[in-house]
Amino acid sequence: MVQSVLGDLNTFPKLLAHNVQRFGDAPAYRVKEYGIWQSWTWAEAHADMRATAIGLLELGLQPGDHVAIIGTNRPELYITMTAVSAAGGVAVPIYQDGVAEEIAYVLDHCSAKLVICDDQEQVDKVLEVRDQLPDLREIVYRDPGGLRKYDHSHLHSLESVIELGKSRASDRNAQLDATIAAKGIDDTCVMLYTSGTTGRPKGVVLSNRNILVTAKNTSEFDGLRQTDSVLAYLPMAWVGDFIFSMGQAHWTGFCVCCPEAEHTMQTDLREVGPTYFFAPPRFYEGLLTTVMIRMEDASKIKQKLFHKYMAVAKSVGPRILDGKPVSLGERIQYAIGNALVYAPLRNTLGMTRVRLGYTAGEAIGPEIFEFYRSLGINLKQLYGQTEASVFITQQPDGEVRADTVGVPSPDVELRIAENGEVFYRSPGTFVEYYKNPESTASTKDPEGWVATGDAGFIEKDSGHLRIIDRAKDVGQMADGSLFAPKYVENKLKFFPNILEAVVFGNGRDYCTAFLNIDLGSVGNWAERNNIAYGSYQELAQHPQVLSTLQEHVEEVNRSVAQDEMLSGCQVHRFLILHKQLDADDGELTRTQKVRRRIIEERYGDLIDALYDGSTEVFADTEVTYEDGRKGRVKGQLVIRDAATVPVTTQRVAAE
Repeated sequence: MVQSVLGDLNTFPKLLAHNVQRFGDAPAYRVKEYGIWQSWTWAEAHADMRATAIGLLELGLQPGDHVAIIGTNRPELYITMTAVSAAGGVAVPIYQDGVAEEIAYVLDHCSAKLVICDDQEQVDKVLEVRDQLPDLREIVYRDPGGLRKYDHSHLHSLESVIELGKSRASDRNAQLDATIAAKGIDDTCVMLYTSGTTGRPKGVVLSNRNILVTAKNTSEFDGLRQTDSVLAYLPMAWVGDFIFSMGQAHWTGFCVCCPEAEHTMQTDLREVGPTYFFAPPRFYEGLLTTVMIRMEDASKIKQKLFHKYMAVAKSVGPRILDGKPVSLGERIQYAIGNALVYAPLRNTLGMTRVRLGYTAGEAIGPEIFEFYRSLGINLKQLYGQTEASVFITQQPDGEVRADTVGVPSPDVELRIAENGEVFYRSPGTFVEYYKNPESTASTKDPEGWVATGDAGFIEKDSGHLRIIDRAKDVGQMADGSLFAPKYVENKLKFFPNILEAVVFGNGRDYCTAFLNIDLGSVGNWAERNNIAYGSYQELAQHPQVLSTLQEHVEEVNRSVAQDEMLSGCQVHRFLILHKQLDADDGELTRTQKVRRRIIEERYGDLIDALYDGSTEVFADTEVTYEDGRKGRVKGQLVIRDAATVPVTTQRVAAE
């Protein structure tokens, strides 16, 4: 059935050729380089893909070989991924911010024969661990900057590979055509590595069926079309970028735009004006923090207009988006607000043309979610994972809520186990974990049901899925009440001053927490109040900062106390860590998820201090700098008590 729906368009090379026939002169990719936007049409992308594929064959690429791709979002690298498939290989994107040891593990695990690097930084990482990689034969780089004097016996520029492919096209075209024709819907499309929250990353094998059926279904679900555009700025090794910038882009034919650099992303977002946009909650939170900081520095008149019309937007905007009744007077007020506040603000945010926005990965604060929707931005939530080719649930238009992650995506089945764990089955379900049959069997049963590792439930009236927490993190307090740390952590992170939170309490009498301040938000507050500080640590331990975060914790406690099931998860004591949790230190994954077990091991003495009645604790921690050097961060940390709401009082009141 799926085969007939996709027809012969069952691989990326075949889809790319089809797109040349449908809209060959339309832009497929855009990238900003040296301040100028450059474009590839679908026809140009197809020509470069074929030349690259033949060049890779000339370098010795064999059917089934794994080809690693390390770099930032670039049209050449997206085209290369399709070229790898056309030549019979399997693309393995790797996080570009990974240190050499992390990259070495993936390259060795997948036995990569070739590596395509973006620039000198990535080449240096690979060369640093070259002696650990017996299978690696050749290295290709896109940007030649700084590489002129390197040994080029096994090092090639991507430009030279493309030129080699063009020169050998007459001899290799028939072979390439045969290789493309031989690939089908159940052949491997890509291998993506998990973020590794609990251990070593696992290689998730995804077939053409997984990616392309998911891309087709979800594109139709949201009405994506060829005239849409996206900004590709998230890691190419992340499954979300692959499904948006490769899967949906090839299926619908929309344009993928790449920013010039990470630090220009916000400026490039405004210039591109994408119609389709995805960002994790942290991005939306950061944007809102920036807006509120600017408003604090604005004139009194602007502040008055902003607050007046944002109140109108909060009441009217979401109802307009959902197609609900809105009176003429409210529409007039909203139109005035749009002219004075909303439209200029959307333009500043780079979201003037966004007709569909998504967020996922973590829960987003209801206030933050409603803020964007009140501006007329159709922001929705989805729930997914690498093993599902991203999409498990989506929110249909008119059914968008902050407290759920939507209904099952097309062709996805859901069920909830007796212990509350969410299971799914879909065309996007991964094939296997590479070289890991034990993990494959423990995650996916013979009938195709996959354990998500998340606890949740399906609302009977709406059919929407609600996620409570990671199933493995849900536990019990000493008194038997439910412990769900992520529920409380998300509430804490709703405050712009709090960047990260880690809550402890499983098997304990009460909950405690580590907090990280948001240096941008708190630093701006310090500057406006003429408070001098010399480091993150000094600012984090400032008495006024501690008092402000204590107020936030106590506000969260009052909110948590309203939930009879989770009222025991109120935070009794907290401290602000002397450093930000960092992926380079192993405390976060490359997708910024907390590695809870590692944090518990690394900061065991600080956790003990939270429970033994201490008012201060000395911290001494090794850190890794961006250049790989090691150092230590030391300091005396203050421990604060936070007021809580008696659980018994709440339960009586609830009854």
